[in-house]
Amino acid sequence: MSKRWLHVFIAISVLLISGCNDRLDLEDAAFPLLGGYDLDEKNNLLTYVTVPEFSKSARKKTQELGVSAKTLQQARQQSDAYWPAVFQGRKMLVILVSKRLLEHVDWFRILDVFSRDAKNPLTCRMIMYDGPLSEVIFLNQQDQPFLPLLLRGMVDTKSGRSETVKTTFQDMHRLRFEKGKTPYIAEIRLENEIKLSGTALLDHQGKYADSLDAQETILMQILQNQAKHAVSVTLAIPGQAKRGPLNTDKLSFSTNKTKTHIKTAFHDGHFQFDLAVHLSIALTERLFPYDMQHKSAVLEKAIAEQLKKQFESLISKIQSHQIDPIGLGIHAQAFTYKPYKKVEDQWGKALSEANIHLSVIVTMEGVGTIK
Repeated sequence: MSKRWLHVFIAISVLLISGCNDRLDLEDAAFPLLGGYDLDEKNNLLTYVTVPEFSKSARKKTQELGVSAKTLQQARQQSDAYWPAVFQGRKMLVILVSKRLLEHVDWFRILDVFSRDAKNPLTCRMIMYDGPLSEVIFLNQQDQPFLPLLLRGMVDTKSGRSETVKTTFQDMHRLRFEKGKTPYIAEIRLENEIKLSGTALLDHQGKYADSLDAQETILMQILQNQAKHAVSVTLAIPGQAKRGPLNTDKLSFSTNKTKTHIKTAFHDGHFQFDLAVHLSIALTERLFPYDMQHKSAVLEKAIAEQLKKQFESLISKIQSHQIDPIGLGIHAQAFTYKPYKKVEDQWGKALSEANIHLSVIVTMEGVGTIK
């Protein structure tokens, strides 16, 4: 019995010692909720942090700091020199990167510390800003939530409506090593106030390729079969007269159900994809008179034709940049494995030469409460 109690005592002692080894009192710690990464005009790495201020005597809710360093670990050490506390990255909510940084190949390597240090979170939202990050970091809007919560809230709510994407650091890490799909992250701009503008598309090396607005992002997620909730789309219907400066040829609808079927084949040295998009919709807005009782089928066809044009424009943009945010390479790997394996390292080029056919079928299930 004495040996047994001795072993229990030793085990408890080891647990207590290991648990307190890296103890840090709360008043001695600073928890940045946002990390920003940019390049200056000479391509020097700029690092920004936004830290909440808990002192009752502080006039601001947050403190912002920017330093120039060669690595993020070095930047953390330099930040400690300006702060009366030790920086801890475990509460990070947002990673904000500039478009200038994303225009360089393998920029993601500078974030190595996030995947190597287990204390750093993997669920940070990845967001791109089109401009110098200092414009956003030091904006200090008095009538808005402080920046990290504002940006996270924007991404989480708008991605629920498929108007942008919620890409975390872990998602980005996974997508960079997925040969059959290219990464994408949310994008913001500054137009007097911060605005969520859509999605930034990246190539297989993580380099910035192009941007999608909110409606193009919705179309992309429909093709991905990721538009799970009702999404809203606005279209112009040809043949409907405009009245003065008002765009009275428009209608809007929300989707009740969306489904995209993808058929994959390989013929004559080219991949072939047949995409069949099925949408059941309900009209939410119609700015022109229309005989819905007798011509609803004609309107369904007109909506399908306009949607098809927008889908084809999106696919053309994707092929021109040799990227694959839809993930057609994953389908090619699953159904045409042998030819795919020959080109998996140049999948973007192979997709740009692929034959992609698309059909859209629209079923109108509701036209609103008035005729």
